[in-house]
Amino acid sequence: MNGLKTDTIINRDALYALRELPEESVHCCVTSPPYYALRDYGLDMQIGREDTPEQYIDRLTEVFRELRRVLRSDGTLWLNIADTYCGTGNKGYHADPKNPKGRNGQQIARNNRVSGCKQKDLIGIPWLLAFALRADGWYLRSDIIWQKENPMPESVKDRPTRCYEHIFLLTKSKKYFYDAAAIAEPLAPTTAARYRTGRSAGQKYADEIPGQGKVQGLNRARSGSYYDEALMPTMRNRRDVWLINTVPYKGGHFAAFPPKLAETCIKAGCPKGGVVLDPFFGSGTTGMVAKRLNRRYIGIELNPDYCTLAKQRIGGDED
Repeated sequence: MNGLKTDTIINRDALYALRELPEESVHCCVTSPPYYALRDYGLDMQIGREDTPEQYIDRLTEVFRELRRVLRSDGTLWLNIADTYCGTGNKGYHADPKNPKGRNGQQIARNNRVSGCKQKDLIGIPWLLAFALRADGWYLRSDIIWQKENPMPESVKDRPTRCYEHIFLLTKSKKYFYDAAAIAEPLAPTTAARYRTGRSAGQKYADEIPGQGKVQGLNRARSGSYYDEALMPTMRNRRDVWLINTVPYKGGHFAAFPPKLAETCIKAGCPKGGVVLDPFFGSGTTGMVAKRLNRRYIGIELNPDYCTLAKQRIGGDED
């Protein structure tokens, strides 16, 4: 494919590595960039340690602008990002006394004051990024909620514990590859029961609702089942709340992507034999899953230790 080397891990800054890839050469991107003000990986040019959220958003927008050039016209970007809170501004480089260098040897990032935010405000990082990317030319197609039954514990008592993150589906064009059947989910029992039940002409759902157009076929008046039993659908289009728990990972990466999450994005967004790119490769979950699903991968990672870790997990070449 235009001399594109795949099944490879590139140890470079994401922006500079992307600039060396050919235009419209990858089918899909599944990635999770470092979150803002969460951890310090001790690397020059690392993303996530900027002085302000605006600087953080600007850097990511520049990276994803270059990614858009590399993405095919029918390509998709699946972007996982989480939010953070505005800190007190007076704790400096706070460290856990039990783990002064972080749980995996990574320094914990400072809790910055944020312009326009009050102490303890939720900053809104995911939506700041989503709107910036939309303004930069991306199509913002979906906000998927990644829900976790086993979230990181929090000691807060003045708000609910966070148990979800955002996955934004963004595209380069209005028309793009999306395999809905590959990630379809079982039809809800209540919906199946509605298919099997007759509808009288007087029931409330049989009338057109102002502003909503035609009556849903399932609710039209009928004397019996909407479908023959043999033709009864068993699956439905995937909803935008995904319950996928995190899984233990013994490697030295703090925020390893759950394989099931990467799998769902890749199945929907990349055809078999296609190329999946992750410019923030980390421990290589995206590449590992892509290879298992008969797709090719390109991983870009700034941290050389993570490149080695990813190579050990999935094999392949390291540049």
